Amino acid sequence: AIGGPDPANNLILHNDQLRQRVAFALSEIFVISDQFTLINQFPNGQAYFYDIVSNNACGNYRTLLEQVTLSPAMGVYLNMQANRRANLAQNIHPDENYAREINQLFSIGLVQLNIDGTPQLSGGQPIPTYSQTEVTNFAHVFTGWNWFDCAPGNFAGCGPNYTTGTNFQTPMAAFAAYHDNGTDPVNDISNKQLLSYPGAVNGGVLADGGTPASDLAFALDNIFNHPNVGPFIGKQLIQRLVTSNPSPGYVQRVAQVFNDDGTPAHVRGNLKAVVQAILLDREARYGHWDNPDTFGKLREP
Repeated sequence: AIGGPDPANNLILHNDQLRQRVAFALSEIFVISDQFTLINQFPNGQAYFYDIVSNNACGNYRTLLEQVTLSPAMGVYLNMQANRRANLAQNIHPDENYAREINQLFSIGLVQLNIDGTPQLSGGQPIPTYSQTEVTNFAHVFTGWNWFDCAPGNFAGCGPNYTTGTNFQTPMAAFAAYHDNGTDPVNDISNKQLLSYPGAVNGGVLADGGTPASDLAFALDNIFNHPNVGPFIGKQLIQRLVTSNPSPGYVQRVAQVFNDDGTPAHVRGNLKAVVQAILLDREARYGHWDNPDTFGKLREP
């Protein structure tokens, strides 16, 4: 419109440039792709997903993790949408795609880390963060979620709304009949072992009998509280916002803020505090002078 915002000038369109930059960085960690045909057909679903990372850019990582998990675009992209409990008689098994990627890419990575982001070693070799057993168990936890407007008896045949696309803009809903809660002695996994680490609730074992929502909450809390999350996510945000080769000390200082934001409430996962720590760290402000041979980053293509 005449006299309205200029689409060529981002400063006119947005007065929250820092949040936009953090959202873009998070979108490179929590990835979906329009190269996936169904996602490509619903740009409103892509926009809804980007709204999630934008709205949570200065929020809490745990909230972001849950909203990403239940977003239809991520559900479609990594096969959690319509993922159902096992039925061995029909050779149906839960899909492991999201179970693997939420750990490998979105939270803890492949190897145990020190708080400064360096790998922990045993016998000179990195220590894996999880095994195939944990992936299988997470896959069974991430069952029973589908489009919010599916009819209860049409879980497998339900699809996106090609008329309005609204079910791409609404979190997935739970369908208990298709969720493995450990109570079926033939098809379910009983007492699922998730991530095990010091301080993990119940040793990381998900007890039987939960609902889709309670089991999901336990699984996401189990991931969120893993000691790898601070250095793993913190280092990636440093790399996208400041420098491609941060020192271990820089990673440690940021990870410590992720673990405890320093407020009286001792909040974990406060991304606003994490971003502040990243941008105000001495290495961010003086790294080009203190470490001229290693400091810096390539521009995004």
